[in-house]
Amino acid sequence: MFYRSALVTLFLAAIAFPGHALHAQVADSIRISQLERQIEAITRELERVSLGGDVVQADSSVQGLGPAASRVYRIDEGVSIGGYGELLYERFADETQGGTASGALDRFDALRAILYVGYKFNDRLLFNSEIEVEHADEIFLEFAYLDYLLTDAVGIRAGMLLAPLGMVNELHEPPVFLGTERSVTESRIIPTTWRENGIGLFGGTEALAWRVYVMNSLDGAGFSGSGLRGGRQKGSQALAEDLGVAGRFDYVGTAGLVLGASAYLGETAQGQQLAGADVGGRILVWDLHADLDLRGWDLRALLAGAQVDEADELNQLNGLTGAEGIGTAMLGWYVEAGYDVLRHTSSTHQLLPYVRYEQVDTQRDVATGYSADPANDLTVTSIGVAWKPVPQVVGKAGYQIHSNEADTGVNQLNVQIGWLF
Repeated sequence: MFYRSALVTLFLAAIAFPGHALHAQVADSIRISQLERQIEAITRELERVSLGGDVVQADSSVQGLGPAASRVYRIDEGVSIGGYGELLYERFADETQGGTASGALDRFDALRAILYVGYKFNDRLLFNSEIEVEHADEIFLEFAYLDYLLTDAVGIRAGMLLAPLGMVNELHEPPVFLGTERSVTESRIIPTTWRENGIGLFGGTEALAWRVYVMNSLDGAGFSGSGLRGGRQKGSQALAEDLGVAGRFDYVGTAGLVLGASAYLGETAQGQQLAGADVGGRILVWDLHADLDLRGWDLRALLAGAQVDEADELNQLNGLTGAEGIGTAMLGWYVEAGYDVLRHTSSTHQLLPYVRYEQVDTQRDVATGYSADPANDLTVTSIGVAWKPVPQVVGKAGYQIHSNEADTGVNQLNVQIGWLF
């Protein structure tokens, strides 16, 4: 490397001198060895900084979005292009936890290929969007919005917006999170990826970041005993008889640490009536979250819940009976930890063994006259490793142990590759 050869020449020229005593030669050898180690460290840092000027870094999130999704915020003006993608291989166990045949077939999925397109008009106005291809043949608009800065600390955002809940809904690029798959809690209770049409405010200080949006509400016609995921309208001719409010507040005043809470409140019946009476179907979704990236550690914890009013009426409207009924209360949580075992070596790669433990119950309580399906009270333990040859590219392998109260859990081995740019 140019940096190394130049620095070695400079240092050796400065210290070289003829020594006749043995102790002087030994001292010179020790000094040279120390200088070479220092030069090696300087060289790696110079290479890292040089690379960072040309590519998106995997920890460079802006306005709560992923590193690639927030690329438009870092340019001066004009067009911004970014993206991410992931492929996932899933191999399922032949038997359930209860010993019966699982019948699950192995899958290899081109899960996502994403293109971010943004345009910065000036220092106060920009457009940002995400176009997603799922499973190789389904195209979605994931988000598309305009930002306008009212002041240096407060802005207004309008368009199709990501609901600012949880840890993954806004930060879902594969190199950013551990695990080959997103958590069950942030799929069934916080229905990631959750996006709706709306308008709101965002802002913050050096210590606090916040977002508050008014959005078209979820559609209760899609709820079920397994959670809220089917209620997403995804901005497509979305029913807007009912609106919802989503808000998020995070402490970000310490480098590498995020502590926060978020919540969503809104009715979901979307104008439906039962026996001539209006149905509300109000839901409250909330979470508490913490994330710490420090000295090679990647630590994360999340607690999320949901309460559904008039679940009985929604069940009747949706034709749900018995154990199919929507839970009046849902609760899920997980903790995960990973550590970069190459942190103290000369390698520029990262290798993070990790573990995640999660419990989810989408029918923690049910309406009178309904029963809970024991399969919806589940525990997932994920053990794996993530390898990053550069911060923007990841290869992950992990084993998931699934168990539930119905003894129908099916373990699986996952392999994933992901990237962002």
